[in-house]
Amino acid sequence: MLRDDVSAKEERLIRHTYRLIGAKGMQRTPLQEVADSAGVSKAVVIYYFKTKENLVLRTMRWVLAQVAVRVSAAIAAAPSPEEKVRAMIDAIFVDAVRNRDFYLAYTDLIAHAARNDRFNELSLTFRSIVNGQYAEVIRSGLDGGAFVVPSVDEAAKGVRALIDGLFLQWLEEEDWQALHPAYKALCTRAVLAYLGAGR
Repeated sequence: MLRDDVSAKEERLIRHTYRLIGAKGMQRTPLQEVADSAGVSKAVVIYYFKTKENLVLRTMRWVLAQVAVRVSAAIAAAPSPEEKVRAMIDAIFVDAVRNRDFYLAYTDLIAHAARNDRFNELSLTFRSIVNGQYAEVIRSGLDGGAFVVPSVDEAAKGVRALIDGLFLQWLEEEDWQALHPAYKALCTRAVLAYLGAGR
């Protein structure tokens, strides 16, 4: 399970790091720039996180935990399986700027995970949580007869592929801010259709 228990000072540094990663990428975000952005000395950043790798991992763990909690709360609050899908997608497609920052940072995490065991462990944990959330929604729809899929686990991976794939396409759009609502609507239709809602 992802934990996001950090002190107020750590959270402040993490928030500045996350903004910089979204704007510049992990590789091009030096500790000095994080310190400058947060209005502290580089020594303060090193005191709390020791290394840039630790800072980036803590930042991504914190961000991913926030996303997981937000999506879980949205799913839990929705009464029917189809409404759970809509609530889940609403919780994922929060707004254009936040989604852009997240997916730019997340794609950086995936690239690092392919080459670094510590990043890979975090990526695998988040993937497991997300697939579990999607499986929970799908299972509720199967139990109630709202969805038709041969395998819950396979369908969870398919839902994730639809959501992440549409986000990647959206990131490539020149007018990404204006197209955010259209991609959100497309994602909702695609996921419900994939799950066989209304058949």
